[in-house]
Amino acid sequence: MNFRILIVAIFANCALTHAQLKTNVEGSKFEFKKVVSHDVSPVESQGRAGTCWSFSALSFLESEIMRINKTDKPILLSEMFIVRKAYEAKAQKYIRMDGNTNFGQGGAFHDIPYVIKNYGIVPQNVYTGLKKKSDTYNHAEMFKKLNEIVVNARAEGKGIQKSWVDAYNAVLDEELGELPETFKYKGEKYTPKTFYNSLGIDMNDYVSITSFINHPLHSKCMLEIPDNWLWEVSYNVSLDEMYETVLHALKSGYTVAWGADVSEKGFSFKNGLAIVPLKKEEIVVEGQDNENFSDAGADKKSSYFTQPDSEVEVTQKMRQKGYDHKETTDDHGMHIVGLYKDKKGRNFFLVKNSWGTSNYPKGYLYVSESYFKLKTINIYLHKDAIQDMLASKLGLN
Repeated sequence: MNFRILIVAIFANCALTHAQLKTNVEGSKFEFKKVVSHDVSPVESQGRAGTCWSFSALSFLESEIMRINKTDKPILLSEMFIVRKAYEAKAQKYIRMDGNTNFGQGGAFHDIPYVIKNYGIVPQNVYTGLKKKSDTYNHAEMFKKLNEIVVNARAEGKGIQKSWVDAYNAVLDEELGELPETFKYKGEKYTPKTFYNSLGIDMNDYVSITSFINHPLHSKCMLEIPDNWLWEVSYNVSLDEMYETVLHALKSGYTVAWGADVSEKGFSFKNGLAIVPLKKEEIVVEGQDNENFSDAGADKKSSYFTQPDSEVEVTQKMRQKGYDHKETTDDHGMHIVGLYKDKKGRNFFLVKNSWGTSNYPKGYLYVSESYFKLKTINIYLHKDAIQDMLASKLGLN
């Protein structure tokens, strides 16, 4: 190689290396180098609605459809179809349980297989759930109306009655739109169930994994959070096993849906970062998060978000204490799509959010190992993405 070619090669390599390094916010000294990142659909916004569970789970399934069908062209699925059918089932369960179960805007990853297996799914452009002349979601008024109907129905004590069910569905029709029985997509006619069958995914292939020691490890347990209104189960594993499962999945070509607590000072979407600093009291919080954690949240200011520093080393006991004391709660669903390393060689997950693209990573954030271990509620993934030894312990292979 002559001198000129060598210089060109050096500059080309430098340019490539620079292009692979990313940061979390302008002016930050964090540098993240990609280990692996997978195909995803475009970032969306859930607006002012507590529907992160639907946006994150469908973002995950959109990646699954691309992976399974070996394409980089996403099929966008209707989040509001899932929300609509979940609301219908949630109301009936609330009444049957005399109000002794959760009725709210929130949900869990289990809602998605429940709806898709029973009712199918439709493309996003077939059922947007948006009113005419509106391009953003705000479910506050709709939920107020729905809640009033089920509270009154519960007070009457007559169970499932056509009168209140019809009124309830009328509100959903008015606010989200009537559900399609048939539709056309790319020239083909479908029902919601035949469309599901055309996607190549099998909802029986997906499992929820959690890690809390108030239940036996390597067994099924009910995830004890209010939004698990279906009372569905997760597989309970050790903290290290849950973390290693995500690493293994990402390195094996899979992405992961992630349920987490985002109320911590170290979680800042506006700074594109989630960390567990040694002195969280040094983070200044201005403003507040809304009740559904459905926007960018409060402003958080600290050098922790621009200067890499040591973090708390999280243990299973520490994690359990946060859960037991209600310091770790089920706040938000997101989508883990990549693995990156910082300058010190520490792992960070690249996470796709559903709060729009106003922050510097354009809808994404980097989540540290410590934050993931401390604040994860559960993960949801294809069972084949789980390492063989753990899958065997869980009876999944």
